[in-house]
Amino acid sequence: MSINRVCITGNLTRDPELRSTGSGMAVLQMGVAVNDRRKNQQTGEWEDAPNFIDVVMFGTRAESVSRFLSKGSKVAIEGKLRWSSWDDKTTGAKRSKVEVVVDDIEFMSSKSDGGGGGRSDYAAPATSAPSADPVIEDDIPF
Repeated sequence: MSINRVCITGNLTRDPELRSTGSGMAVLQMGVAVNDRRKNQQTGEWEDAPNFIDVVMFGTRAESVSRFLSKGSKVAIEGKLRWSSWDDKTTGAKRSKVEVVVDDIEFMSSKSDGGGGGRSDYAAPATSAPSADPVIEDDIPF
């Protein structure tokens, strides 16, 4: 069995690009910056290290969402990873990338934040409330 699920929260690195396929299906491409914390081996200090993730969304939702997002918008995305490869037309070299295909998106910026958007009707599913039972660390298998 394999599971292909990813959840990321970050800021858009550029304005989303809305295009359409030959058959007319909308395709929205975005870049999301997600920070990671790493310890600098020379200084011993913790530093933010950005990861830049390509994200794609399809269909009528992509058209709707494109109107509310701009560079800097904070978003939460749930989706799946997809790998693709192609031949570079200028060099002939084989190229590839991994991107996130969006299933759910939540806008986390308001218009007053300067990040565009607001809340979306396409929010990621809510998580259930934690149980009232206390978690005893001896019960955790890792």
